[in-house]
Amino acid sequence: MTNKPSILVVDDEEQMLRVLRPTLEAQDYSVATVTTGEAALQALAAESFSVMILDLGLPDMDGKEVIRRARAWTNLPIIVLSARDADTEKIAALDDGAEDYLAKPFSVGELLARIRVALRSGEAAVNAQTLTVAGLEFDFRRRRAKLARGEVSLSGRETQFLRLLLERRGQVVTHREIILAVWGDLDRADAQFVRVLAGQVRHKVEENPSEPRLIVTVPGVGYQFGETAPDADPVAPAAAHS
Repeated sequence: MTNKPSILVVDDEEQMLRVLRPTLEAQDYSVATVTTGEAALQALAAESFSVMILDLGLPDMDGKEVIRRARAWTNLPIIVLSARDADTEKIAALDDGAEDYLAKPFSVGELLARIRVALRSGEAAVNAQTLTVAGLEFDFRRRRAKLARGEVSLSGRETQFLRLLLERRGQVVTHREIILAVWGDLDRADAQFVRVLAGQVRHKVEENPSEPRLIVTVPGVGYQFGETAPDADPVAPAAAHS
């Protein structure tokens, strides 16, 4: 990633992508494009973006479903760019968590203005990607955690898992919510995957992974971020890095 604002464009119309990419790059934005909702969720889980521009009519799922799933773990500004101009669609997308809604056909100048507004409104969320909790500093943009013993690197999945628990401090995050946030699809993972991921994170951020105080197991339900924990998860961390 560069220091440029990064934009993820999600649209299955090749002509639209051919227009948007050079237009945005000419404004000094870093641009990534995908054509499906599943690919969008995977990209969000693997990389940090400044703004997402999202079409609703995707081939694998409705764009509003992408918004709902993304909102399970990120406050990334989302601008809907869709041919659907009915008020009901606009209201539904905004209620699901979109930042803005622009109907096709659109003015390039207006889109760029709305991106600038979204970037300004997203600055607070970007700043919040660096959090200091329980004496530890988590830098989600760089995927790093600063501990008393030094700095450790985090994988994309480990970063999403930690960020979700930290953003929901004081709440239990269920296995289902974690799977949707980290893997993007309930068919791609199960509770065992989550337990292995929790074990990997514990071995990186806990002072004593066998007696975790930060990644707290809520038996049969999920996890929460806390100062103390009951029993450690019995599943040993996988040898491979997620």
